[in-house]
Amino acid sequence: MDFKDILAKQEDYVRDLRREFHMYPETSWNEKRTSKRVKEELEKMGISYQEYADTGVAAVIEGKKKGKTVALRADMDALEVEEKTSLEFKSKNKGIMHACGHDGHTAMLLGTARALAEIKDQLKGRVKLIFQPAEEMVQGAAKMVEAGVLENVDGIMGIHLWANLPTGKINIQEGPRMASGDYVIVNFTGKGGHGSMPHQAVDPIVMASSFILESQAILSRETDSLDPVVFTLGKMKSGSRFNVIPDKSEIVGTLRCFKEETRKQASEAIKRYADKTAKTYRGEAEVEIQKGTPPTINDKRCAEIGQAAARKIVSKDNLIEMDKTTGSEDMAYYLREVPGVMAFVGAGFEDESKNYPHHSSKFHINEESLKTGTGLYFNFALEFLEQY
Repeated sequence: MDFKDILAKQEDYVRDLRREFHMYPETSWNEKRTSKRVKEELEKMGISYQEYADTGVAAVIEGKKKGKTVALRADMDALEVEEKTSLEFKSKNKGIMHACGHDGHTAMLLGTARALAEIKDQLKGRVKLIFQPAEEMVQGAAKMVEAGVLENVDGIMGIHLWANLPTGKINIQEGPRMASGDYVIVNFTGKGGHGSMPHQAVDPIVMASSFILESQAILSRETDSLDPVVFTLGKMKSGSRFNVIPDKSEIVGTLRCFKEETRKQASEAIKRYADKTAKTYRGEAEVEIQKGTPPTINDKRCAEIGQAAARKIVSKDNLIEMDKTTGSEDMAYYLREVPGVMAFVGAGFEDESKNYPHHSSKFHINEESLKTGTGLYFNFALEFLEQY
């Protein structure tokens, strides 16, 4: 059955909503206006909803026929970034910006809801619409799952608008697609002293510096070179004055892996090497690894269903393969509970000068990608209910 006309009717609606959400971005756990607007739009469609995890919303479209339940997920939060674009609809909230495409995700899912509501009598099963807070803190999905949002759900799809892909391209692959993201804190303790007499002190800055330089080599020798591990230390804090050797030095970073076994192995290596480094310089090390989101791993059957849905809206050449990415996504928490997929929908411009990285103050999406994303949500729901 061809639903192109129904989807075409949503295009202006989705674009306008996306621009509205872009103008009024809200940070993680503060998506009050966005949540309110989502509920208002669902009410206009006659779709009942429930609130989850404070600002989260989930709604169900009941088909006329009995069947499975498929969920579609969109994230709603923005980032603490000062927008530096020249868009007419640029952020009105100082220091906050939709710099990752979540405004588009929310708008696309509302457009999908309108389209599905129009054909609900033809649905074989139920479609659950999940509007999630706090993805940027990789906390929202876990809270939604804990609150029971996946109860009776048989499968799920999430979409990420992806500026690194040209608009019109779609990627849906089975297996690991995005990395785990853990928070690593290493505290080195020494003995303070005068900068002119370092032999009287135990210098924690030297310990931290040695650990930073050598840790990459250690990991490269303890993990499979075909199984990527990214350990990045982005913050170092120590000292109060140029001629004083401090007592402590703290370094903070992230560890990203694609397999749970590798995640455990790399964590143990970091702890062991920090301890060894500290003892070499007569100091002590304390390592805290706060587990963040797990790896995002796509289910094989759901990936096949997603590919079938994609072929309904793009040509075979535009359904592409791409390398997995070391970025993290809390979509992983849903995928640990039920079969599903994270799909990447191209949102890049043909003119490369317009393309900026995700989380950049100049980030912008090609709005033509909104049509692709809405169509993919819609067709995945139909294909899943027919095939699964």
